[in-house]
Amino acid sequence: MITGKYPNLRLRRNRKESWSRRLTQESTLSPNDFILPIFLIDGSNKKESISTMPGVYRYSINRISQVIDRAIKIGIPMVALFPKTKNSLKNEIGSESLNENNLVCKAITEIKKKYKNKIGIMCDVALDPYTSHGHDGLIRSNQIINDDTIEVLINQSLLQAEIGCDVLAPSDMMDGRIGKIRKALDKSGYQNVQILSYAAKYASSFYGPFRDAVGSKGSLKGDKKTYQMDFRNSDEAMREVALDIKEGADMVMVKPGMPYLDIIKSVKEKFKIPVFAYQVSGEYSLISNAIQKKIVNNDIVVESLMAFKRAGANAIVSYYADRIDKILK
Repeated sequence: MITGKYPNLRLRRNRKESWSRRLTQESTLSPNDFILPIFLIDGSNKKESISTMPGVYRYSINRISQVIDRAIKIGIPMVALFPKTKNSLKNEIGSESLNENNLVCKAITEIKKKYKNKIGIMCDVALDPYTSHGHDGLIRSNQIINDDTIEVLINQSLLQAEIGCDVLAPSDMMDGRIGKIRKALDKSGYQNVQILSYAAKYASSFYGPFRDAVGSKGSLKGDKKTYQMDFRNSDEAMREVALDIKEGADMVMVKPGMPYLDIIKSVKEKFKIPVFAYQVSGEYSLISNAIQKKIVNNDIVVESLMAFKRAGANAIVSYYADRIDKILK
């Protein structure tokens, strides 16, 4: 409620000088607000550009230290690992997800060995980087099978926890997987491993460049609309989040980010739980390409990121995270 009226009340007074604007700003950004995604590839001494994501690369395990070093230096709290699995290692059931020598497991081992607990590690729990059909679950009679998929996700979660992952992030959107994963973790002595649930993950057209980055774009058969959310729905997101919180989620993710600021705000206001937002590959690529073509200037990056904080996000997964110190300056 606004009290007072013009001319006694002049809102522009607080905006008159830079120092006054800084004193009265409601939302702030710092490196502490970011999670840096890292794409992994097989091989040695590789740094491979991703054509659809300007300024983003895939790294072999022995090259990720250059990314981690910078992340720690600028104060990024956590990295998120995403593998580009060789096609020869993919199959219908995504068995490479349970290989203790897969890219993600090797990366966890390398990071923990070199950095101990100087930076957190978040791992995707889903089958799409490992399946020949590109889906997040097992397929039977052209249907994504929920309960059998969860059994695989449980084993994937236990493996990643055993190797040393700090935050497990189920992104598959199978019903009931958070509760079953939490129960399995607790039973196996991993009570302190956190779960960041992709609780409101929409079937979105903004994921295209990411699927290119992990190599699942060309193999995806059909779409993911039977398990990822309908972008027309918001009440359904509240139900999804509520269920995942009851099942043991420590934090929840809204994905994509900017087209779903209303969902971020509603989740934060309703549940008072740490809410993370994912500025997904399509958002990143649209902004970066527009900057390259001088359609907009660099200021749009901070504006887009501040929108998440203003909506109530505690943290942001963003491909700009490794440059956030320079961006904020």
